[in-house]
Amino acid sequence: MKHLHPIAFMCFLLIFIAQPAVAEDPARQFINGTEAYNAGDYQTAIELFTRIADGGVRNTKLYYNLGNAHLKQDDLGRAILWYERARRLKPGDPDLTFNYEYALSLTQDEKTETTSPLSRILFFWKYAYSKQSIQWAALVVNALFWIVLIAYVASGKRLFKRLGAPLLFLTLLLTATAAYNYYETARIRHGVILPEQVSVRSGFSDSATELFVLHAGTRVVVQKQSDTHFRVKYADDKIGWIPLTDIGLI
Repeated sequence: MKHLHPIAFMCFLLIFIAQPAVAEDPARQFINGTEAYNAGDYQTAIELFTRIADGGVRNTKLYYNLGNAHLKQDDLGRAILWYERARRLKPGDPDLTFNYEYALSLTQDEKTETTSPLSRILFFWKYAYSKQSIQWAALVVNALFWIVLIAYVASGKRLFKRLGAPLLFLTLLLTATAAYNYYETARIRHGVILPEQVSVRSGFSDSATELFVLHAGTRVVVQKQSDTHFRVKYADDKIGWIPLTDIGLI
């Protein structure tokens, strides 16, 4: 398993430097958490990193470090949960990918791939870049398209006309991808099983029929939520209810 990023200190100082009134506490917590991790005090590192995340900080390296600390504690479910959250922000990070795939190799349940390999090849940009990166790319390409269009109308040069077609195609492609990503984030929730083992049942009570069993680190689709339970989908023929506390939402 790869270790903490050595440049993480600088990243966090840069995050908080623009807000000096509130920067000292989270930055100090991060430094203390990193020191605790390096000293082998993983539980203290988890507590400090979690406190920062609970304060509203969304940062790839913070989530990555939380995943590493939980993995050191043999808490596979929470390790994968934090890696998944980090991947949403920066899916192409090589260290993150390495540790994430290593953690997945430790899970017990059979992998259920909902995306075909062909789709991952044809729509590679959707899986290689974060949602935020695709949104910004769509905005930039859209702006370039309108600049080129205005330049063509003003000058009549064929160069601008030739540039317009591919820019229009990229604009439509990236905008459609960004729109789908927004829909996916807003309407499709995913979660990770946290305990070592959990029974997925036909109802809310412990006496309800056990339909199947899932283990730590398994990713599921969250379909519904009651006051006490989630209805989850593991595969097309495997749907049932588990307690709220047994799932971490990505």
